Amino acid sequence: MTASTLAVTGATGQLGGMVTRALDARGVPHRLVVRDPASPRLPQHPHVADVRAAEFGDLDAVREALAGVDVVLMVSASESADRLAQHRTFVDGAAAAGVGHVVYTSFLGAAPDATFTLARDHHATEQHLRDSGMAWTFLRDSFYLDFIEAMVGDDGVIRGPAGDGACAFVTRADVARAATAVLTDPGPHAGRTYDLTGPEALTLDDAASVLTAVRGTPVTYHDETLAEAYASRAPYGAPDWQVDAWVSTYTAIASGVMAQVSDAVEHLTGRAPTGLEQFLRDARA
Repeated sequence: MTASTLAVTGATGQLGGMVTRALDARGVPHRLVVRDPASPRLPQHPHVADVRAAEFGDLDAVREALAGVDVVLMVSASESADRLAQHRTFVDGAAAAGVGHVVYTSFLGAAPDATFTLARDHHATEQHLRDSGMAWTFLRDSFYLDFIEAMVGDDGVIRGPAGDGACAFVTRADVARAATAVLTDPGPHAGRTYDLTGPEALTLDDAASVLTAVRGTPVTYHDETLAEAYASRAPYGAPDWQVDAWVSTYTAIASGVMAQVSDAVEHLTGRAPTGLEQFLRDARA
């Protein structure tokens, strides 16, 4: 695949940054499409052949940035009230530019009535891609395992209304490896949806036990009621849509939809995904 045919968005962020590093390591030329080419976070890799500027919500800029591109990795935009509108505009710009195939980072269980509120926007984005005339591949990742430690309060307690539900958390690095595998040989993956999960489904009690063992200090889980969950997050002063998303992270786990374990990461990459204990120990090595 040549520089003019493969593009990666989100390269100044963590997932896109991992993908562009992996492509560079494989010697694959590619274009970066970023909001700010002057960002200090812009990757400087030998096989980054071109950098173009475009906001997802700027139709003309997207069309120009993707001119000559056959396959693009569309890393979902940052969470915002208008993220779906941004996604639709990006898809329209890609189609207008003549892009043939969009690889989109979606979410596990994406559906119009998904418990996790942001998964509804992912479903709508998927539908817009299905209707775009372009080939597509959906990478539906679970909640990131990378965030589990951040869920622990200063008092060593994870709080949220997840009940005894489980989640097959996946590392961001495993999602990036899967995306890289698809991008380097996209044809066989056209029209395919992959659920990207970790190797096991963990309750938050399970996660607390693993954290306790690795940290050497107690971590526990408190199953909040919905009222407690909204009250404990109110002091942040976040908009309603964001608080709903925070709380529904836990209610989605409680619903059981996040408990499915998929072999897609290993199928795509040839390597099993990383579990929580290994991830935590690697981070401390």
